[in-house]
Order: sequence, then C-alpha cells, then structure tokens
Amino acid sequence: MTTTKSFGDTVVDWQKKHGRHDLPWQNTQDPYAVWLSEIMLQQTQVVTVRDYFGRFITRFPTVADLAAAHQDEVLGLWSGLGYYSRARNMHRAAQDVAALHGGVFPRDSETLQTLPGIGRSTAAAVASMCFGEPIAILDGNVKRVLTRYLGFKQDLASSKMEKKLWAIAQTMLPQRDVANAMPRYTQGVMDLGATVCTPKKPQCVQCPVAGACVAKAEGQPEAYPVKTRKLKRTSEQLWLLHAVTHQGDVWLMQRPQTGVWAGLYSLPAFESFDALLAALPVKYHGQLQERAVFKHVLTHKDLHLHPVELTLSSALKLGAAMGEGQWVAKADWPSLGLPAPIRKILAR
Repeated sequence: MTTTKSFGDTVVDWQKKHGRHDLPWQNTQDPYAVWLSEIMLQQTQVVTVRDYFGRFITRFPTVADLAAAHQDEVLGLWSGLGYYSRARNMHRAAQDVAALHGGVFPRDSETLQTLPGIGRSTAAAVASMCFGEPIAILDGNVKRVLTRYLGFKQDLASSKMEKKLWAIAQTMLPQRDVANAMPRYTQGVMDLGATVCTPKKPQCVQCPVAGACVAKAEGQPEAYPVKTRKLKRTSEQLWLLHAVTHQGDVWLMQRPQTGVWAGLYSLPAFESFDALLAALPVKYHGQLQERAVFKHVLTHKDLHLHPVELTLSSALKLGAAMGEGQWVAKADWPSLGLPAPIRKILAR
C-alpha cells in the first residue's frame, strides 16, 4: 500500500515505464525549453502546444534570441494560442534573464519567481526538472491527483486551503536519490494527471497509487478537487470595421497595451454601430455591409462580434477618428500578432 512518504518514489518508478516520453520539450534539462513549454501549457492542451513550441524554438533557439526580438514578432508567432499576456510576460522575462542574470536562468525556484509571468508552480517545475530542486508543483493536473489521493475535501477556492495543500505536496516528494529523481517525479505527477487521473472517467485501474487513494476507496474520484468559486461571466458587443481594398490590403490598428487583446493588431473596434459610423466620413456609409454576428469566448467574457465590411478601390486615409492605424498588405497580415477572431474574419 502506497503511503504519503513513498508516493513520490512510486510516481518516479511509474513514470519510467508508463509516463510520456515523446513530447518535444522532454528529455532535456535546458531551462529555456522547459520554461517555454510550461508557459505555453498554461490553460492550453498539449496537442495545440506542440506546433507552437516547435516554431518558437526554431525562430528563437535561445533565451537571448527571444530577448532580442521585437514584441510584434513574438505576438505574431504566438497568434492563435490565446491568453496573450503569457506571451508579453514571456518576452519580458527573457529580457530580464538577459539583462539581470547574464543570459542564464536562475537555478532556484525562489529567484525564478521574480521573473515576469512565472508563478510558484512554474518556477518549481523549472527548478525541479532542470536543477533537481526538491520543490513541489501544483498545477491543475497535480491538484486533481493529490486531492483525490489524499481525500482532500477542503475548498481550493480558499487561498488558505490551497496553501495547506502546497505544504502537504512538499511532503510527498521522492525520498530516494532526490536530486536525480525530481525531474522524473515532476514530469510523472503531471503525466498521471494528464493521462490517468483525468477530470472525467479516471483510469483508476492503471494508477500506480490507486491502492492508497481515498477518492477511489470512496468510489467518487470526480468529486475532487473541491472548488466552489465560479467565474462570473460577462458579455460585450463589439462592432469591427473590416476596411479592405480590392488588392486585399486591410486597415489594422494596434490595441493598447492593457485590456482585451492588449498589444495585438486588430480591426478597429467600436462599442456600437453608431460609434463606427461617427468614425467614418459620411461618403462611405452607403458602402458598409454588415456580416453575420458571431461569439468569441474568453475566460471571463463572451464577445459578440459584429463585422462590418467596407471595400475600397484603393488605400485611402480613413481619418483621425479611426485612431492610429495602417494599411497592411494581404501577404503581410498573417505574420502579425492577431486575435483569433480577427484572423478568422481576415481569412474569409
């Protein structure tokens, strides 16, 4: 029967035989590659991250290459992956590594947390997998594994209860050959959550720690983890001016560095159709064509988007009311950092 003390060693042994070994960011202790993958995997599935990770590593093979890049290029390469604050923080973190740490990643989780966009769990993942630091991670998969195994019924919506789980997680690390075991343990406990201890219909018969799992014994693993707080969703209507020439040039403007789609290139957005009309010279009003409304779902908000098309014979100045914008050639806009729904409109 697995105990809390032997939990970590059991996971290490399981990972050697049954864990994932074919992901492009595995089988390395390069902190740049591990950090890059950890940032990309936040709220994003492995199948999606694979291609993005490959493109980033090809374009920016080192943290110095990423630090030297322009933000527009970073956001362009990230385009479609979502949660763009991750990309902006990642770029700033690379610049801090270059400027403050001599281009070398800090080796301990405490210092790693001083870099933009690196929280406690991400810092622990890099420190444990690359430098063997005996430090627990607690991402979504791991919370699920540990709360089920322990029968941890406390509400993780409470920061006090989450801190309690962190403390317990620290006691469950491997005990044998710790420095060498930590990379495999960290990968293993994530693998366990991703492939066996899944949110729905967990494969308990394949789990190496099922013999001591409280949730399995109770017969209700899907009751864990307990988290009562629900996201409060809001909705917003946006009218998008899709001004395009017969040659395919499109009018785009860069969004402010804060708020929805911060720093990305977008079609000009307005809170109402009347506001869109007010921004355009009257002579163009009769040429506008409203397209089908569609919904784009963000973490906390539903965006109801109203594309309004304006086709022009040539690139003309659209007026100061449109804000700081520019015409972008048909061949050039695909490489810009664009929100997914804007890319969808342009690709039609």
